[in-house]
Amino acid sequence: MIARTTAAGLLVVLVAGCATKGAVRRVETELLVVRTIMVRQDSARAAELGRVIALQQRTLDSLSSTRDAIRQMRSDLGGELVAVQQSLVQIQELTGQSQRRLNELRRQLDDRTEQFIPVDSGPTPILRPDTGAVVPQTPTPDQLFQASLRELQRGSRTTARAGFQEYLRTYPTHAQVHAGLYWVGETFGRENPDSARAYYEQVVARFASSPHAPTSLYKIGLLSEQSGDRGAARAAYQRVIDRYPRTDEAELARQRLATLQP
Repeated sequence: MIARTTAAGLLVVLVAGCATKGAVRRVETELLVVRTIMVRQDSARAAELGRVIALQQRTLDSLSSTRDAIRQMRSDLGGELVAVQQSLVQIQELTGQSQRRLNELRRQLDDRTEQFIPVDSGPTPILRPDTGAVVPQTPTPDQLFQASLRELQRGSRTTARAGFQEYLRTYPTHAQVHAGLYWVGETFGRENPDSARAYYEQVVARFASSPHAPTSLYKIGLLSEQSGDRGAARAAYQRVIDRYPRTDEAELARQRLATLQP
């Protein structure tokens, strides 16, 4: 705007016939300066427009990647839910309990687990200063634990396992480590019983007073029984009864021992 005003003023001087040769040269010089300023301003606008377009493209790419990830997660969910249902049926057959009693025991175990699950709305977004893009803040241990547990509840065992293992690696002294070890064992389940057993044994060895310890020990017995090692299964069930006699797991262990007598 200033450049155009200056140019208009110079033209008025010429039209009025008040310019000398020296004044004409000055006018020509000033006009050249004005054109240079206008070119620079146009270049700056073009550069700014380019940056805006590039930022929009990055945003669109990020949204596209997110949509692809959601579609893949939904695809995985169907198969994982079938595996969960099959596991529940097997537990019912192994324990010989009535469906009503099994549901009651599961509900009690779930209630105890939820006492250790913090309620959190997720990581807080922050603004990256160099690009203006919104990026997630590093999650707290409780946020990472809760997000991993949600994935397991949705049936995404692989995603949940990766989250819990990252939690254990990053926060090895956090209060929920005993629960993290247990849930990693749950993500392996029947697919990899040796790995599941290794994590359950860590819970029993390192956190004997944890609410997850009797459950872990009982599931070691189930895994031993499934593999055909009846002696190891009996030993695990007896340890549940001896160490945790007043727990629901002890009641289940007594039932299993009754079916495994030599």
